[in-house]
Amino acid sequence: MNQEPVKMASGMMRKTLLTRLPSSRNYATSSNERPQPDALLRNITSYIHRTSINSPTAFHTAKLCFLDTLGCGLAALKYDQACKIIKPIVPGMIIPNGTKILGTNLQLDPVKGAFAIGTLIRWLDFNDCWLAAEWGHPSDNLGGILAVADYLSRLARATKGQEGNIFLVKDVLEGMIKAHEIQGIIALENSFNKVGLDHVVLVKVATTAVVSKMLDLSEDQTIDAISQAFVDGQSLRTYRHAPNTGSRKSWAAGDAASRAVNIAYLVKNADVGGIPSVLTAKTWGFYDVLFKGQPFTFNQRKQLGSYVMENILFKISFPAEFHAQTAVEAAMEAHKVLKEMGKSYEDIKLVRIRTQEAAMRIIDKSGPLYNYADRDHCIQYMIAIPLIFGRLNADDYTDEVARNAAIDALRDKMYCQRDEQFTIDYHDPQKRSIGNALLIELNDGTVLDEFVVEYPVGHRFRRAEGVPLLMDKFQKHVEGHFEESPEKAQKILRISKNPEFLEMPIDEYMDLFHIT
Repeated sequence: MNQEPVKMASGMMRKTLLTRLPSSRNYATSSNERPQPDALLRNITSYIHRTSINSPTAFHTAKLCFLDTLGCGLAALKYDQACKIIKPIVPGMIIPNGTKILGTNLQLDPVKGAFAIGTLIRWLDFNDCWLAAEWGHPSDNLGGILAVADYLSRLARATKGQEGNIFLVKDVLEGMIKAHEIQGIIALENSFNKVGLDHVVLVKVATTAVVSKMLDLSEDQTIDAISQAFVDGQSLRTYRHAPNTGSRKSWAAGDAASRAVNIAYLVKNADVGGIPSVLTAKTWGFYDVLFKGQPFTFNQRKQLGSYVMENILFKISFPAEFHAQTAVEAAMEAHKVLKEMGKSYEDIKLVRIRTQEAAMRIIDKSGPLYNYADRDHCIQYMIAIPLIFGRLNADDYTDEVARNAAIDALRDKMYCQRDEQFTIDYHDPQKRSIGNALLIELNDGTVLDEFVVEYPVGHRFRRAEGVPLLMDKFQKHVEGHFEESPEKAQKILRISKNPEFLEMPIDEYMDLFHIT
């Protein structure tokens, strides 16, 4: 009795559904035909696998960058949080043949090693920089490149060459040149910060590309790996800006480098495949989802070479966000002039900071500063310290120094003003200036001549002046870290200046920095 109505209803429902199905000619569906990989993926891969770097200038600059970056990593170990964040998750874990972390006794797998090295070298925000439509620090890529090169070299020795390859210092330098180029050329005209993304997306992409070649991935596999780096979750810039500036900006690059190494190994070990139209896919691709539907543009540079490394900016004098480097130089000169006049910061009524548009977006801050990271990204703070003390070093961002009420009182007397010419010259590929100018009015009505600095000492235009200072900086960091082992410090310095240094196996060189 109860079964028949159900059967009839069921039959009627099937008939109704069938009559509503559209004909195959009118039924729209997404094509599942795989497209060719996006052009950028192919271009990066071709550059990685087929382009040799022959520029002596690029290799010389890369050597300086390598040493400076290692020195900054050693200097970071002075700070407790940096030491804690790089430790293995399992206490005391030591990986046989693992990556040795400079200045420590840690020996980690290459993924965790990339995080540790990448975090240390970025912690103080004191090594190289690239400023264009997108800002960034291409030496961040060394975290992944060095971790993999060191690990593979140790693995090759342990297996008598059956696994891994022994990398020389010059191989690491070539990897740095290529990573700098990939990150820097994409950054020339493509602003990730304007869509809220952090520049470490480019660290992940560049490191993935270079490490793929180091791991002997084929060109197809390298394309797969780079596509996975683009599709991976990208970091927001929230942690770099008021009111949320925090310590993540010091380990974000380490995170990006470790993700890159992990992706390359996933492709190598498990052939996880790729996403060929990761950038251009309608609705789901990087451009539509994260870049407001706009493709990347490359109007200024069409070929990948060694332009970025040759033109890289070094932070030599001050551990300060790069857009403020010239402002700090100007403040140091102002402090000197005030002293000669028998005046001090207490006589200052007002400070106008004439600066580039980028500085106003990143480091122009008023109100309270909550932590170390907040202070080293505040142009007013970075100017106040030298005006008061005649210095700016890493310790000046600590809570102890920041408690001085004179700092905030002086900050309240400052304001930023965008300068159109500074902004134009900032983007000019022939100049790449980072200009700042300070106009200081005193309480008695005196207005000092404006202190103008357009190019910091680490700029290409001041390279001859900067190189000796850069090597002094490296020496200071090495001797400072190995203060209790002066013989070890001098051995590192002696070998690093040796003309045969580039032919040294990278694992042997990193052994010099390890603590047993």
